[in-house]
Amino acid sequence: MKISIIGTGRLGGALAIALYLKNYEIELLAARNFEKAERIADFIAPRPQIVSSENLAQIASNIVFITTQDSEIETVAGKLKDNLSNKPIVFHTSGALSSDVLSDLKSIGCRVGSIHPLVSVSDSVIGSGKLAGAYFCVEGDAEAVEIGEEIVRTIGGTPFSIDAKYKTLYHASAVVACGHLIALIDTAIEMLLKCGLDERDAQKIFLPLIKSTIENLENQPAFQSLTGTFARADVSTFEKHLETLHENVSAEILETYLHLGLRSLLLAEKQGANRKNLAEISDKLLLAKKNLK
Repeated sequence: MKISIIGTGRLGGALAIALYLKNYEIELLAARNFEKAERIADFIAPRPQIVSSENLAQIASNIVFITTQDSEIETVAGKLKDNLSNKPIVFHTSGALSSDVLSDLKSIGCRVGSIHPLVSVSDSVIGSGKLAGAYFCVEGDAEAVEIGEEIVRTIGGTPFSIDAKYKTLYHASAVVACGHLIALIDTAIEMLLKCGLDERDAQKIFLPLIKSTIENLENQPAFQSLTGTFARADVSTFEKHLETLHENVSAEILETYLHLGLRSLLLAEKQGANRKNLAEISDKLLLAKKNLK
């Protein structure tokens, strides 16, 4: 199958390399930034044609991936509608948008779908290797889903599907699991800076702890992976935490600790922690939250 990819950012580039390594023919790369496209093309043989994303009239592949920013997908679909010489299967790779955004292409007979990898891609070359082993959310027309799932399996991923109406909720959950995780770790680093460490050391110190937590999640449910003060229903330590947080960190960080503490109490209850102690922590936590207002 011949494939064209519109958008050669981090994910588009990673997808191009990963598909090429599994013997898909990358026929064309469409990009605004030719330098990025040239870098990706260096990894592919035969070298794909590189065109401007403003000039899509040359696309005649069996499969087209739109890997642009979300805000550009509908515009790109509109341009393709007037320039295609055939009726390819068209996928976009947005996590937040469903295949409905490709309705212009569906109206002319293209089969459309979306393929979104649940993996963090910060660099195209490194990211191409991360796609193997990742889970991919695939939805759209029946034939597009069938082909999409085949592509995902071929590059070493695992496909799953959701109802298109929940696509944005799915994406929000991914932001919590990934982007907000980084924000949370940054908050923990800021707290450790108050103890006299520099930022670089603080990050290094936390990495083994974070990795061990992720390893726990690989082998057991989230509630069983919870450890520490809340898992033990340790009232005394929780009270000490509140005292030192009031003295040393911002109200924003304290509020973050309290919000997550409420969720941790639910997990600790599932673990079978002492209910009397959990109730005492809950009362103190809710009072602390009330006093923040």
